[in-house]
Amino acid sequence: MTQCHKGSSDVLVVNAGSTSLKLSIIDDDESARTIASLGDARGITAVGHRIVHGGEQSEPRVVDAALAAELESLVELAPLHNAPAVAAIAEARRVLPGATHVAVFDTAFHRTLPDVASTYALPERFRARGIRRYGFHGLSVAWSALQVPVPRLVVCHLGGGASVTAVRDGESVDTTMGFTPLEGVPMATRAGSVDPGALLHLLRHDVSLDELDHALEHESGLTALGGTGDVTTLERDSTPGVQLALAVYCYRIAQAVATMAVALGGIDALVFTAGVGEHSARVRADVCGRLAFLGVALDPDANARVDGDAEISAGPVSVRVVRAREDVVIARAVRSRLDGG
Repeated sequence: MTQCHKGSSDVLVVNAGSTSLKLSIIDDDESARTIASLGDARGITAVGHRIVHGGEQSEPRVVDAALAAELESLVELAPLHNAPAVAAIAEARRVLPGATHVAVFDTAFHRTLPDVASTYALPERFRARGIRRYGFHGLSVAWSALQVPVPRLVVCHLGGGASVTAVRDGESVDTTMGFTPLEGVPMATRAGSVDPGALLHLLRHDVSLDELDHALEHESGLTALGGTGDVTTLERDSTPGVQLALAVYCYRIAQAVATMAVALGGIDALVFTAGVGEHSARVRADVCGRLAFLGVALDPDANARVDGDAEISAGPVSVRVVRAREDVVIARAVRSRLDGG
């Protein structure tokens, strides 16, 4: 085991996503070094934890017993993310007891959502219980907004989870995910938006709450239609059912981009980020091909040879691929919090 004994300015970032756990050390120059285990980070004095659902949290917070209990209470709202994040915090505090652990929240970036975008048309007695749209993937979207600082930006974060966000002058004004990370476009294993009447119908006809919950989180989306949530695998399969899965996926993403253009009153740039967004030329081409009416057009050659950050547009709307760097955003937040910012 190679231990890390770097200076106190290095930050260990613990990113527990829906499909992976990433451990990386961010140096002063914001380069990242992946490590295999928490034991490799001994000597680190600052740890940043990505928390997907932060509820009402708006700023990074040092983890203490009270915050740990709050995060436990939010697990049911984002079980694929918050459950492993809470477990990772407990383990990291055990292995690195001398470090300061800071929770950084995906939902915080979306605290700027206007009421018209965050409010569900539900009775007040339900809204009073905190039922509103929170939005997710905020750390990823924040990084893309820094890399592409245009007035009207739409960010497609397409990974295991997927969301589309409208950013005006660096602030979130609408997004596809809502009260939980289940809403919005189809994802690897999540259905995205479904008529709630259909779900009520299933509950009334011999489908248990637990079965429905599991199906929506683990058996839906691309997995339900194509047999797997792995886009690379789907792209190699020409069978009609699989091709329908990709078509539904890209169609809904393109619809979401158009919706975000409404929120922004137009679009200056479109960003693709995260695993699928960065690596699937086919998905980018399919989505953009449906958006020509907005002035979106791709350079096919540039789209095919993307490696890292890239400009791939051939029309008036800039189309960019941005390598996701949630780790840098988290490390910056940790340093700012510990410096009293």
